[in-house]
Amino acid sequence: MNFFNNPERQPSIVGGACIITCVCVGAGMLGLPTAGSGGWFIWSSIAMIATMIIMTASGCLLLEAYKSYPYRSSFSTVTRDLLGPKVALINNLAVYFVGAILLYAYTTSSGLIIEQYTQANSTLASIIFVLLFSSIVWHSTRFVDRVSVVLLIFIVLSFFFITFGLIGSIKPLYLVENFESTNAKYVLSLLPIALASFGYHHTVSTLRDYYTDEHKAQTAIIYGALISLVIYLIWQASIYGNIPRVNFSEIIAAGGNVEVLIGVIGKELSGRDMLPTVISAFSSAAILSSFIGVGLGVFDFLADAFQFENNKNGRFKTWMVTFIPPLVLSCLFPFGFLTSISYASLFAAIWACIIPAILVKKLRSEQYNEKVKPDNNQDSSWQPSEYSVPGGNFLLIVVALFGFLILGISLLNSFNLIPQYN
Repeated sequence: MNFFNNPERQPSIVGGACIITCVCVGAGMLGLPTAGSGGWFIWSSIAMIATMIIMTASGCLLLEAYKSYPYRSSFSTVTRDLLGPKVALINNLAVYFVGAILLYAYTTSSGLIIEQYTQANSTLASIIFVLLFSSIVWHSTRFVDRVSVVLLIFIVLSFFFITFGLIGSIKPLYLVENFESTNAKYVLSLLPIALASFGYHHTVSTLRDYYTDEHKAQTAIIYGALISLVIYLIWQASIYGNIPRVNFSEIIAAGGNVEVLIGVIGKELSGRDMLPTVISAFSSAAILSSFIGVGLGVFDFLADAFQFENNKNGRFKTWMVTFIPPLVLSCLFPFGFLTSISYASLFAAIWACIIPAILVKKLRSEQYNEKVKPDNNQDSSWQPSEYSVPGGNFLLIVVALFGFLILGISLLNSFNLIPQYN
């Protein structure tokens, strides 16, 4: 059966939007309240909306780059064909470093959270966490699928429990009292985290294959990004409306570590029945879900890159190169959660903003859609589409400049040259 062109299967836009939302919304959202505390609710909301628009546009640009290639064509294949092997290598390294840094961040945070509740050494806790839960990825994709479904159900239910519990006690004055022009400069430190929070681009080719229609895939991307934005804004309002801005100084001083955020929230919400406990459980589940999700992506990427076989020996080799380097770095150099996400954003800006803009510019200038034809291993019914993202060169410039802006912020932030709220 040809899955992608089976007339009996009509994939819904809702399903694709949910895929985008699930990829976007994860442990990264735990860093948003701290990263946005300088600009506070209104400025950070403006930054999140702007980032969502640009990241949605960049995802659609990827769709346009794919349109001249048969279904099942990978990001690496398209980049290599349009921009050459050297650029493709840079792009692939950027993809790997994003995944590896995120695994490092989740490993470090999990160890610190376990230490907070069990008094166990954080390094030992990180090692146990990786050995235990990376085995899910090593076992099989099906096992990851089953565990992810359970975690996703728990995350969704706990998120709604948390937001409903917090929304009723929001103090509107808390949300607007820091809306001052002098606080706009703090938005710069939020932008890298905001970019990472809309980093769904590795699933764009999957959606295109799923719908076999770029326009439907575009609709799913737009709705998925909008749903993610609404979730982020509700989360931000729930936190900022209940916790005074000054309380974030403690979290920032600790590098934005998740366990410190959980501790501060717990202090502010003490006496609120089970709400602090549910928030802790939600945070832990989000980190675990993101860990195995990102781990699976890096695992498959490296298995393909090193051509490891899909047997016990081959999967063990892939497991080693996927999880051991982030674990070793986590034990030796346990940077803060926000610091790690910022470094991941530096590489994400390359393949999620800069490369898509360059791909489409090259495609349009050389009219690749007239040159590329399906090979014998692809669906013979495939034909290059006429799909094109509106906005012309202006949109390409905006998306690329946003990527370079994130690169600049991440690099300058390493030298403490970006304004930080403290």
